[in-house]
Parts: sequence; C-alpha cells; structure tokens
Amino acid sequence: MRSNPTGRQLRLGAELRKLRERAGLTSTQASQLLGVQQNQISNVEAGRAGVSPDRVRTLACNYDCGDEALVEALSSMVSERTRGWWEEYRQLLPAALLDLAELEHHARRLRTSVTVHIPGLFQTTEYAREIFRQAVPALPPPDIEHRVSFRVKRQAILFRDSPAPQQVIIHEAALRMRFGGSDVTRNQLRYLLEMSDRERVTIQVVPFATGTFAGSGQSVYYVEGPVPQLDTVNLDQSHGPVFLEAESQLDKYRVTLDRLEAAALSPEESQGFIHDILKDL
Repeated sequence: MRSNPTGRQLRLGAELRKLRERAGLTSTQASQLLGVQQNQISNVEAGRAGVSPDRVRTLACNYDCGDEALVEALSSMVSERTRGWWEEYRQLLPAALLDLAELEHHARRLRTSVTVHIPGLFQTTEYAREIFRQAVPALPPPDIEHRVSFRVKRQAILFRDSPAPQQVIIHEAALRMRFGGSDVTRNQLRYLLEMSDRERVTIQVVPFATGTFAGSGQSVYYVEGPVPQLDTVNLDQSHGPVFLEAESQLDKYRVTLDRLEAAALSPEESQGFIHDILKDL
C-alpha cells in the first residue's frame, strides 16, 4: 500500500474512477464485477494501490469503455512505471515539482506561454538562480541550489534522441526583464536563440505592439499526454505548481494557446525580434 502516491499514480486512479462513474457503477458494484473487495477498488482509484495493465483493461471492459486509445494509454501508465531521476529530490523539494518532472518525462508535446519570465526549461543556471533568490519567504542557499539543479536536470528532456516537440510563446516583457542584470539577461537571450534552432523547438514572441491577447494574466504550461483526455495544465503559482485536469479546463487552455499562437510573430520573425532586443542590452 502506498502512503504517498505520485501525481501520475493519482491521475491513473482518477481516470479509472471517471470511467466507473460514467458507467453508473458504485465502487461496490465494480468490485463485485472484478471479484475483489470494495476497498481494493477504492485504493486503486485513490492511487494507494497498484494495478496491472491487464486489470486496467478488465476494468475498462466492465465499465463499457470503447475508447481503445484511452484504455491503452491508461494501461501504459502502469507498464511504464519508472523510478526517475527526480526521486533523488524526494526529501528535498515539494512533491508537486517531482510530479511536474514526471509529467514532462512522459509528455507527447509541451506548450508554454509566459509573460514576465523565460520558461523554466529554457532558463540558464544564472537566470534560474536569480528567480529562486526572489522567493517569498526567502529560501536558504542550499534550497536555492537544490531547485536550480533540479531545473537544470529537467532540461535533459530537450536533448533526448527523440524529444517531445516544444512550443514556447514568450511576451516581449519577459525578454526585456533583466533578472540578475544585463550580463545574465544577455546570456539568457543568447541561450534562447540557440535553443530556437533546435528541430523540435518552436519559439514565438508576442510584441508589446500586439496589445491585448488571450491568456495575458498568467503563464500556462500545457502538457499533452498520449491521448487528449490525459493532458494536464500546470499553472505556476508562488506556492508551487497547480495541476488542472478537468475536460472543461483543458478545452479552455487549448483554445487560449491556439489564439495566442495566432497572435504571436512567426518563429523566424521571433528570432529576429530577440536579436534586436539583445543588441539593445
């Protein structure tokens, strides 16, 4: 029995619960169909107990789920269990940060929009350190370094043999904010330009001249799963990541990012725009 299930384990349980509820079954009825105790269904749905891929398929069959892509995606969430590098930070950082790294590891595509800072996966070490130095309440120096090293290790997904595509939309304000001073900002913009040349990375800029635009009040990190039902939105709050998984929320942020992408400069125009800002520093 797990005492502290991960975000991925919780999500699997939550999706199985949704399937059961859509079938109009109680946990007791589901347990009778499966031939197990009712508390076993409850523990699986709460992420406290593991479940095999075959049992996931059996549950889906009992729940009359005909979405084969979803069933296989849920089964893979069991069969792809790994003890990732993020586990070494289990006692050092909030669990939500580890859940974010695990989400990224399994993502099919990543979409980001930011207004006042460079996205975490594209931050230099010096830039990230300055961000963490401004935390309220102030972080002790060792905690700052743990967070910096964790952020740098997250960036390894950009350099895998077949990395997930990354779409990044950055407002001009984020490019002009001088976190850590001019030298840190110059290095950060140079690194951003370097990353924009990578095959699976698309970076677009929303200039001040655009005026109002969708999603202007917050940064959005959209993590695409193997099927749309398993997508996740991460909103970066001062107290840590907040994960949204409801279908209405996912639909809202898909539309927001689509509209924002349409309002932004093209990737080629964005590169030139960043070059011009770099010249001004």
